[in-house]
Amino acid sequence: MAIALTEKASNRVKNFLAARGHGIGLRLSVKTTGCSGFAYVVDYTDEIKQDDNVYQINGVKVVVDPKSLPFLDGMEIDFARDGLNESFKFNNPNVKNTCGCGESFSV
Repeated sequence: MAIALTEKASNRVKNFLAARGHGIGLRLSVKTTGCSGFAYVVDYTDEIKQDDNVYQINGVKVVVDPKSLPFLDGMEIDFARDGLNESFKFNNPNVKNTCGCGESFSV
């Protein structure tokens, strides 16, 4: 299993958790949705469930549920700002196709 966070993404998570005042890391998962099949779910987590996979990356705990793990293997997450917009960017080698709006993907 390999998930990578760039330094910019790691710093964003650390800064947000510090401002939030609580939380133990970043939770990544996928859900069935959209025209291509799957979408990423990114959230901050306050707990680790018994069956979660936990990875320490650049000082950030990344938590992934076992069902999402095969879809995220090898993914790199970056953080980008473009004018007033900011977002996490996903570079996932498992993705075979994305929808026109870029919100969902298929593997």
